[in-house]
Amino acid sequence: MTIKKSHQYRYLDVVIVLFTAVLITSNIASSAKIVDLGFSLFGIHLAFDGGTLLFPLAYIIGDILTEVYGFKAARRAIWTGFVVLALSALLFFTLGMLPGEQSWEEYAGSAAYDAILGGMSTGGIVLASLCGYLVGSFSNSIALSKIKVLMKGRLLWVRALGSTVIGQLLDSLAFVSIACLAGVFPWELFVTLTFTNYILKMLMEVFVLPFTYLSVIALKKAENLDVYDNSEKYNPFGFK
Repeated sequence: MTIKKSHQYRYLDVVIVLFTAVLITSNIASSAKIVDLGFSLFGIHLAFDGGTLLFPLAYIIGDILTEVYGFKAARRAIWTGFVVLALSALLFFTLGMLPGEQSWEEYAGSAAYDAILGGMSTGGIVLASLCGYLVGSFSNSIALSKIKVLMKGRLLWVRALGSTVIGQLLDSLAFVSIACLAGVFPWELFVTLTFTNYILKMLMEVFVLPFTYLSVIALKKAENLDVYDNSEKYNPFGFK
């Protein structure tokens, strides 16, 4: 089956909403806390930002979008998430600039806000998040789409894991590099954060692979749709 212009999607909007919600929540968690696992692997101490617990789900949903609806639908979701993420950063920045009410300052205060939610709106973390997100999401979607065409739709697990290996690696490198350059994270944590984030994201992808399979099968059946991007040029700058 191939996509038709007249095709009416039943669940595409729901999937895009879930994708965006996961993206925003995970980025807030990234600025809120760095978790120490308390042990090392290959001599690298393991620690990760809070968003690592949830952000891989955005890639999983991205896999589902590309697999079922094709690259153009995934591209639309990626840019929708980008705009919402930028707007949320602007909101938190604006809130940080506004004066706090006196009783709130006593039990919470601007310092607490700046230390936690303020991280969501500082130039460094926003730039790192947006760049990592775009690089990782588009590389993941393009890789999955191309592998699907090459393998003629066989072995979903190969393209799901293969695209994630590429996307998550580029995402982690871009995010941590830019965050360190901007002074959000110290350079001493570069290897630790990059390595730990990447490993945990890959493990989550493997863990939820059965869910990815079930979701893809259910959506293809419900939508009566299975898109192959045979003639796609993979231009990331579009919204159709």
